[in-house]
Amino acid sequence: MATSKTSALMTRGREFLGTEYAILCGAMSWVSERNLVSAISNAGGFGVIACGAMNPELLDKEIAATRALTDKPFGVNLITMHPQLFDLIAVCAKHEVGHVVLAGGIPPKGSVEAIKEGGAKVICFAPTLALGKKLLRSGADALVIEGMEAGGHIGPVSTSVLAQEILPALAADHLVFVAGGIGRGEAMAGYLEMGASGVQLGTRFACAVESIAHPDFKKAFFRANARDAVTSVQVDPRLPVIPVRALKNKGTEEFTAKQIEVAKRLDAGEVDMGEAQLQIEHFWAGALRRAVIDGDVESGSVMAGQSVGMVSKEEPVREIIAALMAESEAALSNRSAA
Repeated sequence: MATSKTSALMTRGREFLGTEYAILCGAMSWVSERNLVSAISNAGGFGVIACGAMNPELLDKEIAATRALTDKPFGVNLITMHPQLFDLIAVCAKHEVGHVVLAGGIPPKGSVEAIKEGGAKVICFAPTLALGKKLLRSGADALVIEGMEAGGHIGPVSTSVLAQEILPALAADHLVFVAGGIGRGEAMAGYLEMGASGVQLGTRFACAVESIAHPDFKKAFFRANARDAVTSVQVDPRLPVIPVRALKNKGTEEFTAKQIEVAKRLDAGEVDMGEAQLQIEHFWAGALRRAVIDGDVESGSVMAGQSVGMVSKEEPVREIIAALMAESEAALSNRSAA
């Protein structure tokens, strides 16, 4: 089989996910819904529903609709600061979802246990080695380490540095998936050789044929290069906002204005810190929806990773995965032949 070396390096990840390939699709709000998720799972990868700001009723419908389109494994990504997190976990348990990804911060007390009680495996994001170890001690079954090259919410450290810090320390005994800035199979091969169990890509799948993203959203990706995907600016250090990477446009400036407005309300005592951060999240959810669904690429948020320069056309998910595997296999074969 042409992909034997890559598949062999992915063995632990494939067995954990129950898939043909240990390739996860990053959970992109409004984009990672039933159509893209089922297409990725049907093509042998691992689709992940982006719950984002959905309420339990909406998530219930989305999981059911996804299940109607695929009989393959898929996961659900939940935001740790969601006010109805435990209700969302219950919805996942009701549908016997096999894997739940917790994103956006440290999992609140009892959340990992609640997911496991529902029968699902827990995947957590680890921005540092110390936190990765803590999450594994607390019951996480696998980690995703995501570098700042990624689209959407990001941390401050690059993928290559995170991989060098975390994989040698944890990958021998634990499942670690690498994400952020991966656009080609050669990069995937490198992380697999370093001990990763698999990889996660978002930007590469955002413009797949099966993605429901608006044609103008996809065209913005096709036009962009790596340096167009910039991080948001934090205006007020007292209002810690997780930076977001998106294509530079008017929406980037509007976010700065929104932060100033929320910081003033925080100062005036009109909102507490939790509410202030939720308001910022809701701003992003609305701005992202305008871009993805309505095609407003001027004032909406066109979230994209730095690998956007490698996205030049619409392709079926199956072809994207096949290309990644072929590129990885060629790279591994060249190294073993050298």
